[in-house]
Amino acid sequence: MHADPKGVLTGVHFLDGDHACCEGTLAAGARFSAGYPITPSTEVVERFAWRIPTVGGIFIQMEDELAASIAIQGAVWGGAKAFTVTSGPGFSLMMEHIGYAAMTETPCVFVNVQRGGPSTGLPTLPAQADMMQARWGSHGDYAIIALCPNSPQECFDLTIQGFNLSEEFRVPVMMMLDECVGHMTEKVVIPEADQIEVTPRRYTKLPPEEFHLFEPREDLVPDMVKAGDGYRFHVTGLTHDERGYPSMNVETQDVQVRRLQDKLKPLANGRALCETENLDDAEVVVVSYGITSRVAQRAIQLARAQGIRAGKFRLISAWPFPEQRISDLAGRVKAFVVPEINLGQMVHEVARAAAGRAAVIPVSHAGGSVHNPDAILKAIVEAAR
Repeated sequence: MHADPKGVLTGVHFLDGDHACCEGTLAAGARFSAGYPITPSTEVVERFAWRIPTVGGIFIQMEDELAASIAIQGAVWGGAKAFTVTSGPGFSLMMEHIGYAAMTETPCVFVNVQRGGPSTGLPTLPAQADMMQARWGSHGDYAIIALCPNSPQECFDLTIQGFNLSEEFRVPVMMMLDECVGHMTEKVVIPEADQIEVTPRRYTKLPPEEFHLFEPREDLVPDMVKAGDGYRFHVTGLTHDERGYPSMNVETQDVQVRRLQDKLKPLANGRALCETENLDDAEVVVVSYGITSRVAQRAIQLARAQGIRAGKFRLISAWPFPEQRISDLAGRVKAFVVPEINLGQMVHEVARAAAGRAAVIPVSHAGGSVHNPDAILKAIVEAAR
């Protein structure tokens, strides 16, 4: 193993998705993680605990997921880039603190390696049934970013991008792996550190007497400070004014909550991350994400071989949802086919964006394994009739 002076493990490696995700956190500059063991995500922080002494940082095993999800936020306000890792049951426990991170605009990353549920469910088998929870799981109106890798390489690349987006928008970012992607092993190419783009934290240049912790810049995102730099600041989950102090009235609530959502609008469409193929002549578009997108690729190939003009739309950033991109397609295709390892989640977003101008056909799977490509092909064929 060769790591450069910044701790980045460079070169070509044979890694599973969980381990590649860990290397992505290190390459992004994360130097603090708190976690609690849970299948199938534990390998991410097991590797982090092994690697972090070599680069200078801290991993701490907490007593539960609630503690882990708030410990990382304390580390952020102390100046660290931080993350935690979990799966379904632990993700449920973290929801209160995900809402807190959104309200306090604390940049941090939550890695969720999805498994079958509900409750304890299928600890060692895949699902994609936490997608709506990632967006709506905490109470109130807020917005987050959720990225969906479909390979170990993307587990590395998108984890870095997740940290960068978290810093750019001062928002919690969800890495929505699934058990298959987390545990599959493939080639992962890790470049030298100076070839990896890392977004630094945007600290204020104002003197303490002029700085307000939640006063937005032109992009609607406030600058940050950290403990120990001579700034007096207050961080609270209560509705607060630009100084960070509670201001619980209708006017402040409206301004603050709208801004929490509006600051992510650039990611909804113009900067939405997706992978597309054969959309120019498509009559049926398959919308998928994560491991299901790899199965769907085979179904699209089989459909094309039968003369059906099938196109691919892979969600990489699932939240904010690329509503305008789907809406534009709905005006010129017959149908969307949406395979998911759940009984229908992101398909509802596709249907909402399509607004009745194209058929939307779910291909559901309750979890425990991936789809058979033939099931997706059958839906494509029926949609094309």
